[in-house]
Amino acid sequence: MENKGNISIHAQNIMPVIKRWLYSDKDIFIREMVSNGCDAITKYKMLHADTDEDLRVTVTVDKDAGELRFTDNGIGMTAEEVEKYINQVAFSSAEEFLKNYTGDNKGGIIGHFGLGFYSAFMAADKVTIDTLSYQDGAAPVLWESEDGMAFTMRDGGRTERGTTIILHITDEEKEFLDGYRVREVLDRYCGYMSVPIYLQDLNKDETKKDPDEPTGTAEEEKAKEEKPINDTHPLWLKNPKDCTEEEYKETYRKLFHTFEEPLFWVHLNVDYPFNLKGILYFPRIKRDFGGQEGEIKLFNRQVFVADNIKEVIPEFLMLLKGVIDCPDLPLNVSRSFLQNDGYVKKLSAHITKKVADKLNGLFNTERKQYETYWDDIHPFVKYGCVRDSKFYDMVKGSLLFKTTKGEYLTLDEYRSRNEGKAEKKVYYTTEANRQAAAVALYTDKGIDVVVMDTLIDMNFMSFMEFGGGNEGLQFVRVDADVSGLTEESEEGKDIDQKQMETLFRNALNDQELTVKIEALSDHNLPVMLTEEEQVRRYKEMSAIYGQDFGFPSKYTLVLNRLCPTIRALASMEEGDVSHLLCKQLFDLARLSSRPLEAEDLKDFIARSNELVAMMAEKA
Repeated sequence: MENKGNISIHAQNIMPVIKRWLYSDKDIFIREMVSNGCDAITKYKMLHADTDEDLRVTVTVDKDAGELRFTDNGIGMTAEEVEKYINQVAFSSAEEFLKNYTGDNKGGIIGHFGLGFYSAFMAADKVTIDTLSYQDGAAPVLWESEDGMAFTMRDGGRTERGTTIILHITDEEKEFLDGYRVREVLDRYCGYMSVPIYLQDLNKDETKKDPDEPTGTAEEEKAKEEKPINDTHPLWLKNPKDCTEEEYKETYRKLFHTFEEPLFWVHLNVDYPFNLKGILYFPRIKRDFGGQEGEIKLFNRQVFVADNIKEVIPEFLMLLKGVIDCPDLPLNVSRSFLQNDGYVKKLSAHITKKVADKLNGLFNTERKQYETYWDDIHPFVKYGCVRDSKFYDMVKGSLLFKTTKGEYLTLDEYRSRNEGKAEKKVYYTTEANRQAAAVALYTDKGIDVVVMDTLIDMNFMSFMEFGGGNEGLQFVRVDADVSGLTEESEEGKDIDQKQMETLFRNALNDQELTVKIEALSDHNLPVMLTEEEQVRRYKEMSAIYGQDFGFPSKYTLVLNRLCPTIRALASMEEGDVSHLLCKQLFDLARLSSRPLEAEDLKDFIARSNELVAMMAEKA
């Protein structure tokens, strides 16, 4: 008996939504078709728990026929069910459909025939459903539509329980008749679904990427085709105690198509107060991670939903890689965007806590191993502290500072070791090699200098000073001042402060230059160029964010009266030679903080050559 009709009075409004809004990626229709097949099999297994049948979904690519077929041997549909779930798709039935999609139904089915099925018309100009219900006496049904609105339904000829959905692919979407393209989509969306999924490419020889690739024997080729494309028991659904280190690494390589190995990982395995499974991997993070993105894949009952859903994953954790599978997430009808509700916020907070627990656990029980990770993970940890004060509160006892000697200290350990020498200050360097002379002034006095040489460090130091609850804490770069670096000595006390200030100002043509004479502990260091910490830091932050507030560079030139070079210069008459030496000493001091560029570098090289020539003549 043949039945013709229109889907619904509302269908004309639904179809544009399906094609242009409901699904952001056109290849997602393959996920929907496979999900429907998996749902049908899941329902069948619920009714036949003891079955040992070979239950599967098969995707067939038939380029010659212009078809993409999705076959399952699940529960099937009766004519009444086709009428209910296919022909009556309208806003009047949206409530039931949405309930199925949010996973509230007792069977735990991800989706159901409905709007998800109509995504087929994103790529097809004709769709056929050939189905037979598991129920005794049910008649097979054949349903066809060319536009998703008008349909024909009649008795079919199917003899085996299940459903086949046949998509006749449009000329514009012929890419989905390429077996390798379909395999790529299946790997992305369906690689971990709970039902075995098989890909049958009827045009395999024709679509082979490499025509020179040798073909195996018939038995070998058949064996390959008989292997499911998905892993039905992903590692993240297992109990952590049943997982090996190699399995974690293999899953990482498979998920992210990389040969690299992660540093360590956090296995999420929560049943209450919500259902959450997953694995978060700590990759090797670039020193300055600007532009570096992690990749956290969100699954709903083993069905891939999307990458990097910010509502679920805190922003700072986006530098990690991993997978999260949460069947209770409140998804909208496309399964692609989360509603911003209290449940999601609790989920996000729990994930943050689990990451913090992992870091603290490593610090407390495997300190040496944790220290080996620190160089890779510290930008991420510091970024997390700046972005999320609750995360900082959880991990502040596990924050490390690497010293120029290669030691790793907590803030409390730094303060304890430098008590009476650094007060509430933490001395740091941004370039240990370039600032080696200034660093040595501190280390020679037994003061630890920490290395803060990544992009996030400047923000992190400001956070620690003003937002970290560390009253009075100051981070001071080694070239910010020389307080505490001097020693008592009578040598060079006769050097005239005013005379030396005039000499350098004239030589450098800078009448605003501040010059000080100090007795620095390194007798071989003639000069240091210092700049007040907060002024320099503010300028550098402005430059990072592409802003120029026109702050003039205001340096203090510190002359070391204990250095023979400075005492010799003080005894010279002002003239060309003394001016030449002043310029050279000033540039040497500048080189300790940053490279010389353009004309400054050109002048420095020319002046160096002139001084060498003068020395040669005297020799």
